[in-house]
Amino acid sequence: MPGKVDITLIGIGGIGCALAPFLARYLQAERQLTREEVRITLVDGDAFESKNAVRQSFETLGNKAKVKASELARSFPDLSFRAVPEFVTAANLPHLIKTGNLVFLAVDNHATRRAVSRRCEELSEVVLISGGNDFTYGNVQIYVRQDGQDITLPLTRFHPEIADPKDRSPAEMSCEELAQEGAPQLLFMNLGVACAMLNAFYAWRSGQLRYGEVYLDIVEGRAQPVVRAPRDGENDR
Repeated sequence: MPGKVDITLIGIGGIGCALAPFLARYLQAERQLTREEVRITLVDGDAFESKNAVRQSFETLGNKAKVKASELARSFPDLSFRAVPEFVTAANLPHLIKTGNLVFLAVDNHATRRAVSRRCEELSEVVLISGGNDFTYGNVQIYVRQDGQDITLPLTRFHPEIADPKDRSPAEMSCEELAQEGAPQLLFMNLGVACAMLNAFYAWRSGQLRYGEVYLDIVEGRAQPVVRAPRDGENDR
């Protein structure tokens, strides 16, 4: 029997826009060989604004998840797309991320990263690939749980700014606060992080993943992978 691939993409901004169409293109081509049933859920409570067109691609204004899901469905008819026009909250996380899911996290705040990482810690089987960046550098973290054990480590383990975030999730902010949020970002860095996230996905899918995090610097031309394996006893919860 063909298998199922259930993917959740959280955050359809600069990184998410770059990642989604290439992920879909790859999975549609693979489906011709594997006959896997593929569903991609896009999650974002924000609306696209024309001022962000320099690094985000949408055919029309509107909620990012809805607009992008509609675009992808037309381009990749062999896949199933679902839009969730919401920000991540404690209430909706159990519905968004379930055992067996593969999660791409492309958000720009640590509060959401912590919430998603903690949700994944509750599950027996899950893969979380999280990417973020400043202007010309960034990182990608990969958290894998298998048979109730950590294969690589949660996002919070080596990042105190995620473990104890000083920011708030978009769900906790007013429209005025959201409009004022966000540091300048560079299209090329968004593309670099999206590519590194897809590379990690391929490495995991092909059984060749050897790292738990990779640091990127496009000015220096550097991509530095780091092993994030649990130490003895670290899986004890």
